[in-house]
Amino acid sequence: MFFSSLNKFLSALHPLSSHFKAALRRVGDLNASVPASVIAICDGKLNNLCKIINPTVESHPLLVLSYIMRAAAGLPELVVSAEGQLSIWRKDPYPPNVIESSISQQSDVAESITTTAIYIPCSPEKAVEPVILNISSTGYYLDVIGQTLGLSDANMVLISRTIGKASSETRFYFAAPKSYPLDMSSDLLNAKVVPFGGPLNAKASSLCGQDIYGDSILASIGYTWKGQDIFHEDVTLQSYYRMLISKIPSGVYKLSREAILAAELPLTFTTKTNWKGSFPREILSSFCRQYRLLEPVFCVSSIPLKASSELSRSNNKPEVSESAEQEREYANENESVDVDPKLVVLGSSFTCEVKIYSKCQDLILECAPNVLYKKQNDAVQSASLKVLSWLNAYLKDIYMSLEKEKQLANVFDIKFYRQIFFKEVVKCLSVCNCQHNETLGGKEPELNGVVENDASYINIEGTDSGLCPSNGSLLCVCYSVSLVTKGELQKELLESIEEFEFEMGTGALIPCLEAVVSQMSVGQSACFYTELPPEDLVLAAAKDLANALAFLTSPCCLEYSIILLQVTEPPEDRMEQALFNPPLSKQRVEYAVQHIKEFCATSLVDFGCGSGSLLESLLEYPTSLEIIAGVDISQKSLSRAAKVLHSKLVMKSDFDAPCRSIKSAILFDGSITDFDSRLCGFDLATCLEVIEHMEEEQASLFGDIVLSSFRPRILIVSTPNYEYNVVLQKSNLTSHEDDPEEKIQSQSCKFRNHDHKFEWTREQFQHWASELAVRHKYRVEFSGVGGAVDLEPGFASQIAVFRRVFLPKDDDGLKDEYSVCQYKVIWEWNRSRPPLTN
Repeated sequence: MFFSSLNKFLSALHPLSSHFKAALRRVGDLNASVPASVIAICDGKLNNLCKIINPTVESHPLLVLSYIMRAAAGLPELVVSAEGQLSIWRKDPYPPNVIESSISQQSDVAESITTTAIYIPCSPEKAVEPVILNISSTGYYLDVIGQTLGLSDANMVLISRTIGKASSETRFYFAAPKSYPLDMSSDLLNAKVVPFGGPLNAKASSLCGQDIYGDSILASIGYTWKGQDIFHEDVTLQSYYRMLISKIPSGVYKLSREAILAAELPLTFTTKTNWKGSFPREILSSFCRQYRLLEPVFCVSSIPLKASSELSRSNNKPEVSESAEQEREYANENESVDVDPKLVVLGSSFTCEVKIYSKCQDLILECAPNVLYKKQNDAVQSASLKVLSWLNAYLKDIYMSLEKEKQLANVFDIKFYRQIFFKEVVKCLSVCNCQHNETLGGKEPELNGVVENDASYINIEGTDSGLCPSNGSLLCVCYSVSLVTKGELQKELLESIEEFEFEMGTGALIPCLEAVVSQMSVGQSACFYTELPPEDLVLAAAKDLANALAFLTSPCCLEYSIILLQVTEPPEDRMEQALFNPPLSKQRVEYAVQHIKEFCATSLVDFGCGSGSLLESLLEYPTSLEIIAGVDISQKSLSRAAKVLHSKLVMKSDFDAPCRSIKSAILFDGSITDFDSRLCGFDLATCLEVIEHMEEEQASLFGDIVLSSFRPRILIVSTPNYEYNVVLQKSNLTSHEDDPEEKIQSQSCKFRNHDHKFEWTREQFQHWASELAVRHKYRVEFSGVGGAVDLEPGFASQIAVFRRVFLPKDDDGLKDEYSVCQYKVIWEWNRSRPPLTN
């Protein structure tokens, strides 16, 4: 069609029209001759038709040309080239006015175009080098590429699919075999592989994901839909190496952070706020596009909290991953994941399954993590990260034993179909080269005589500020990485970042760098050396490639210089969840439930109820409770609590639900150091992980008010055990026989949360509680959750249980006589009347 209606087609903004114009300017026997490879890449309909006939054409460009050449040979108005040429032209010459029109349309084009490309030799021993393509305004850029490859012209140049984004013009150009290997009369329909006769170019093939033979040129040049002029941009050596490392998920993450020699794909997804760089889901989608796979499919399931609690208590069932804030806005996650909105109920948990398919819709792998999450986004991102982590590990050692392969799949909850995975993803071993170095894989570096792997070569300077990182901390560092030669101590800066943020303990840094940072405090600087990582990483990071290559010809190593700028302490619950299963928050709930059942309590008030996490959790247990109340000073938190309790008590229609015993619930806005007679005389009162957020004087005032005025039968108070922070913050415990006070002073532990005003030792807490109990005629017992009473350093969360000894006869009368209402009702519910919300 293009050849028969060329005059009309030349005016169209189509890449093929520009190629035809250029073909009309070719001289001699090449005039009006169009390389068949151009038609294969520019005619999308024709290309798709070839794929339908034979899907293997995706990996065999010469097979596509065979279809095109055979079809052209059957048309009487066209002439196909003789053997050894892959071009097509029209049998009858084009009219002079068509040729003149084509030339006149190119009058505004610059006299010449110069662009940089990359020459990739087939031989692995030869170096990859930049080449300059000089293209005249009257020439054809494909002829120039052909001549650079040692060919007479473009008719024997094969063109790969695009590298990277679909809109990119970056492609590989390489030579077709000298002898045309496929007989035109043969059965193409059954042809699967076209023999090339030449050696496979492993470097180019691994980057392209398509078989490339012989020497090749990587260039970003061509005609586009946007205009008639030729598009071009330089492809530098650095961009080549960056393309190469982006074939591995960790490489995509490194590039997204512009920290190739420092960052590593984290092992866990914690929060959106603390995750830096491209998110796991984005990286997984990018990986699939690079390997010409379909977009990953995410299947999100919502499980009601009751069901998820039962699952988490069962053996080998998903465990619920909770956040301290216990946010419930799951429907506002801004994630385009398929999930039935009817199934998403307030208080649900989420699980996500990931599936990856080939273009032919063959299932390649699936990941079904055995974990439940409180947020839909957390489920999606964590499942994506599992797949990425498995891909990193597998592509690092694609020929691992079957036993190791099975173990790896079990670790990451992966089921994959080996044959299809190899066919679609594992093209060449060279794709994995940037992972074959243990420095970036979790082991300490061995420096092979350049520098010794010794702590003496880690030089930390500056005074100890006491602000040290711990797992879960958000750190900000300034760092630089340089190549350093042995002996002459010459340096070449490779990479530097003024402010680099990461979450400690998630694997977001290469191990040797994180190990050094963990020994520093804010304001200190450090310098240390490691052996060279894979050359691909060094050259991808290098600012001056020529200098970097010169350094690599002699013995050298990497020098890291780093300054710890800032440490943001982690939320308390994240540190606790790293060590306790179930989390301490859940253990505290179960502790309260135990006492509710023991004393058959019918009324409970939670002082400092926050967003209602305890009250919500209590509704999931069958208890004797009939009245529940909460008090907090944060209206934002109370608003969340009201939504949660409303969904459980008002919206719940299940008559056999545990919360059916509840007859009334109320939330108050007020300070727990103020008295309100409406909460006087409850069976049970709780104050869990609250007092440490107050000044110590306020905590003592609360203790006096609650025991002298509110007078519950039982009061449960919990607070962090400061002595346990050495465990949470990964400090080393000293000898058990050492003096406890000296132990605490020597370890300089920080509070678990930046909002804590104090944290007490066991002795301090017991002294506070014992004095309160004596003063107000209560007995007190001490216990805790997390850890053990007979093992140092005791419980992670220490608990005091106050039991009222003396019950005044006029207790009920005092409620009426001393009626004081200082709290504001935020939300109230009674089973016999509609809920009240202020």
